[in-house]
Amino acid sequence: MVNVRAAIGVDLGGTSIKYGLITEEGKLLKKISKPTGKSRGELRILKDIAEEIGRIQKEFTKKKGFVIGAGIGIPGPVLKDGYVENCVNLNFQNINPQEILEAMLGKMPIAVGNDANVAALGEMWQGSGRGFDSILIVTLGTGVGGGVVQERQIVYGSRGLAGELGHVVVKPDEKELCNCGKRGCLDQIASATGIVRMTERILRFTSAPSVLRDKPRLDAKMIVHAAKTGDALAYLSLYYCMSFLGKCLAEAGCILDPQVFVIGGGVSQAGSFLTDMIQRHYENNLSLTKRKTPIIPAQLGNDAGIYGAAKMIITQEKERMEKENAVRGESGILWRNSGTGDRSSRVSGGLK
Repeated sequence: MVNVRAAIGVDLGGTSIKYGLITEEGKLLKKISKPTGKSRGELRILKDIAEEIGRIQKEFTKKKGFVIGAGIGIPGPVLKDGYVENCVNLNFQNINPQEILEAMLGKMPIAVGNDANVAALGEMWQGSGRGFDSILIVTLGTGVGGGVVQERQIVYGSRGLAGELGHVVVKPDEKELCNCGKRGCLDQIASATGIVRMTERILRFTSAPSVLRDKPRLDAKMIVHAAKTGDALAYLSLYYCMSFLGKCLAEAGCILDPQVFVIGGGVSQAGSFLTDMIQRHYENNLSLTKRKTPIIPAQLGNDAGIYGAAKMIITQEKERMEKENAVRGESGILWRNSGTGDRSSRVSGGLK
């Protein structure tokens, strides 16, 4: 363990916070999960995160390892400087978690990004996105997240909204409100929560037989399993929900044109059964090209976020070190060349 350098990746969700200690080479050394407790407020959540990061760092330091920093994925739009204007799933508003955590952790380097963007980076680094330069990932969990990586870099957008597919309106006639205040967002239909909601509607308004009628409480995993094992009502519900996602990806493809779409989050554990369904709807809605973009399941599952968050801070610190070394190198050249003929005059002249 001596001289091993690692980063802490944090995936902040509405239900749980996942932490991973990951080496610069991508080896997962430690993984833990804690409840979010979002009702306690944003500062309490950030304090919990800071305390857990501190514990992981202290334990790793005892083993002679070195923590270079921590990356955090947050379920909402995040600007490049870490500022969060509005995160509806956690009720974070007008706050900069990056600055707050750096202050709490004694200036430990911190990087903050949208959770789906971070998951996309993780999949590109150690998952199904390896070998690609541009991917669009959709995470199907409590909500629908979207993340974009182009030329192997996270795309933030000018207001942190790049990739926010979850709040694209796909069903304008929807009666219920989304958490964001609109109606008919993809988040309301294709997320794990949305799949349950739509299935409950079908059960309530039809008398079709289904194994799901015997269940006191439904979850998305149960519905997907029923669909895979031949339950017609469950299959119809899932197929309906994924039709909106497939259409949304076709429209996103006309704007971003990624090399591959990656489906992550808890629902993606259904594997090719789910992605094949989405692929059919995507292809039915895209007519401009015969070469359709493949839609594949994520490989890292729920760990994509911690991998991507770790990679974000690893890259940030690598770039910072390269800049510092370049400045030191230039300073050395200037010092050695001072007072030596025309070349030194040109160099020193450029500094004036």
